[in-house]
Amino acid sequence: MVGVLTLANVCAFVDRQILALLVIPIRRDLGLSLTEMSYLIGLPFAVFFTLMGLPIARIADSGNRRNVITVGIALWSLMTAACGLAGTFTRLLLARIGVGVGEGSLMAPASSMLTDYFKRDRLSTAMSVYQMGIFLGSGVAYLIGGWVVGLVSEQPNWVWPVVGVIRPWQSVFMIVGLPGLLVALLLLTVREPERRDHAKGTVPISAVARYLRDHARAYGLIAFGFALSAAVNWGIAAFLATFLIQSHGWTASRAGMLQGLLTVVFGTLGVLAGGRVSDALVKRGFVDGPLRVGIIGAVGMLVSATAYPFARSDAAVIAWLVVVNICAAFPWGAATTAAAEMVPPAMRAQGIALYWLAINLVSQLLGPWAVAVITDTVFQRDAALGYSLAIVNVAGMTGAIALLWLALPAYRETLARGEAVNTS
Repeated sequence: MVGVLTLANVCAFVDRQILALLVIPIRRDLGLSLTEMSYLIGLPFAVFFTLMGLPIARIADSGNRRNVITVGIALWSLMTAACGLAGTFTRLLLARIGVGVGEGSLMAPASSMLTDYFKRDRLSTAMSVYQMGIFLGSGVAYLIGGWVVGLVSEQPNWVWPVVGVIRPWQSVFMIVGLPGLLVALLLLTVREPERRDHAKGTVPISAVARYLRDHARAYGLIAFGFALSAAVNWGIAAFLATFLIQSHGWTASRAGMLQGLLTVVFGTLGVLAGGRVSDALVKRGFVDGPLRVGIIGAVGMLVSATAYPFARSDAAVIAWLVVVNICAAFPWGAATTAAAEMVPPAMRAQGIALYWLAINLVSQLLGPWAVAVITDTVFQRDAALGYSLAIVNVAGMTGAIALLWLALPAYRETLARGEAVNTS
């Protein structure tokens, strides 16, 4: 079950990230402005992905979570392939919205299923394996993007059966989208786990809101602490290749390939290590282990992601980026565990959906925007991009450390209340 959900997560992040790496050929062939490309990459996907997550989570809390995810995988896979058939901005925008709606079916229901499958002292490791899909998927997307950048100049068109002649970037959407249908079929072989509670029907949204209000300190501090951490990650993801091209004279293809390899290898190692450390802390009596892992990762980022923009040699940049990728990935299995453990089983998918709504909206909109605004308005020169990346990292990770540290006692209290209710 963990393996199939991880594979689904890989497909989701390949399909989500691939557009950002095809900016140059898409702009050239469709005649789009950079602003229009930013709409395709960011806002519509983020809004529909996060907002649709809540109604989908309500269905998952009372229905079969496996089937909800299966339908979602099929939808986003078909919509990704449809991006390859889009010949105008409007059609590409609608297809991207479809990808966002489909992917809104994965995170909350999958996290709910994992929480019902595993005990607390193994849950962070299971979540980390699942979250490994983020880094495998993103890394594969970077690798494919780097390959396509080099391929476009060599082969102007590809010929597909039925579809006919299409551009290389359109073929990429077909190649990464259609295999997801096989993953959807594979998920049907997974058993829906028995829920730990026996409540019937969907918990009213008013009850979910009341619960979150009663635990606002823990829920808010943790969600926004991890959101600041993720904002830094999104800022680096958006502009690392540009930084390497501008400051170190790399080609776009080389920058994409490096970013892909680092994410696949060291991002994966980082998220798995974070899960293991979190479970080890819980076994030793530190029930707030998931938050401690988040703090450790943020401290590592505070050092490494501030250092690499100032490294002079290619070797030094790569060495620091190895550390960056490990530390950036380190908290994310534990972050999902923290969200799942705070919410009662009957409303777990909805609670997780709201948690990730806050994280995704804040991080995806704030991270890249902050880097760009500081570069354009404070330094007013593209060559200062490295300084902007360092400033956003220091501000974001300092805030993340502070919020997660303040959340430790509230998180322990929330878990203790939940255990008392379950015992009674």
